[in-house]
Amino acid sequence: MTELATMEFHPQPQAGEARPWAFPAPERGALGNGLTLLRCHRPGQQVVAVEILLAAPLEAEPQGLDGIATIMARAFTEGTDKHSAEEFAAELERCGATLDAHADHPGVRISLEVPVSRLPKALGLLADALRAPAFEDSEIERLVRNRLDEIPHETANPARRAAKELSRQLFPATSRMSRPRQGTEETVTAIDSAAVRAFYEKHVRPATATAVVVGDLTGVDLDALLADTLGAWTGSQAEARPVPPITADDTGRVIIVDRPGAVQTQLLIGRIGADRHDRVWPAQVLGTYCLGGTLTSRLDRVLREEKGYTYGVRAFGQVLRSAPDGTGAAMLAISGSVDTPNTGPALDDLWKVLRTLAAEGLTDAERDIAVQNLVGVAPLKYETAGAVAGTLADQVEQHLPDDFQATLYQQLAATGTVEATAAAVSAFPVDRLVTVLVGDAAQIEEPVRALGIGEVSVAAAE
Repeated sequence: MTELATMEFHPQPQAGEARPWAFPAPERGALGNGLTLLRCHRPGQQVVAVEILLAAPLEAEPQGLDGIATIMARAFTEGTDKHSAEEFAAELERCGATLDAHADHPGVRISLEVPVSRLPKALGLLADALRAPAFEDSEIERLVRNRLDEIPHETANPARRAAKELSRQLFPATSRMSRPRQGTEETVTAIDSAAVRAFYEKHVRPATATAVVVGDLTGVDLDALLADTLGAWTGSQAEARPVPPITADDTGRVIIVDRPGAVQTQLLIGRIGADRHDRVWPAQVLGTYCLGGTLTSRLDRVLREEKGYTYGVRAFGQVLRSAPDGTGAAMLAISGSVDTPNTGPALDDLWKVLRTLAAEGLTDAERDIAVQNLVGVAPLKYETAGAVAGTLADQVEQHLPDDFQATLYQQLAATGTVEATAAAVSAFPVDRLVTVLVGDAAQIEEPVRALGIGEVSVAAAE
């Protein structure tokens, strides 16, 4: 008779006690040339992230040259006094490095990621790009052509078209925020290498710039390395720039951007709110997340799960420009898309969600799930050096203290349901929302008018 085999089960491992986590605190300093420096040692992060912030905001662009900050940002990777564009790209590749740059309302950001073993070489290339960019005529002309090729694609994209229209509606025509961030066909066509060089010389200097370095810096003499690279960048001293106030018109209204034959309607509903210096920000983040931050949020439960109008609707707050005195602004918005025949019913139900929120408030369960999702996953969100560097750079750009993110998580955890409700209701008042609909006006105009959510106008598609 065969003896049955027996299995020995080892005891199940027990989970250890969760270790406390806080957003990393940087160490501040400055180089001899006036460059502000934030460093953050992150053991185990063998890919170092470097963020450079340049005080070249979009509002500083010369009249008629909207988009020049974007062209300059892209040109930083197109050659220096030491390397042609091809040679510069090849040198970055040999380092295993990536270098990206973009321009936005607060200024220009340059992002470098490189293995720590190649950091000295990559920082040298970055310093060359900042210190002596080539701005060759042929390269600027190519970048201008590339940007012009992008514009028709953006116009054809319903989400991009809605964002463009919302900015145009909210801000006065004299405000840079009312116009496309990367310029229009007319303004980009007027950009040449001489204009880019002039913009660079007027606004790019170490005294108004900040460098953020994050990664495993074990054995790296960062002070000596920076002195030999970014420290060799010279320029004039800082000059204070007046910052114009932000004004916006969020009178409740509906603008339909006509797209004849469109099978879907793109929704973008927004207004202007306070920036991250305001006391309400933590509660607003929490309340907005409960409203439309994820697939389980209230807007999705109604519009997606119950009614089947959409694949998803999101509510969010995005800082446009921040100021130490709190005079900055953030865009508060709800976005998504619905099929054309259900545009009117979907908007009707969306407004019902907002009215119900104001009348009955959020539930404790909604608040608890939002806190868990926002605070509980933070350690995963900041696993990489790049994620930490990006957030630290955001804080610098928005004139926030270095411990802002760490404090924000504490504030979110301490925010109650009543506070979150009040902030969400204040952020999205039903009578002060500008609604942009990109869709077939012939099919959606009358159903939308019948809702009575604001005066309705139709804008022709570009």
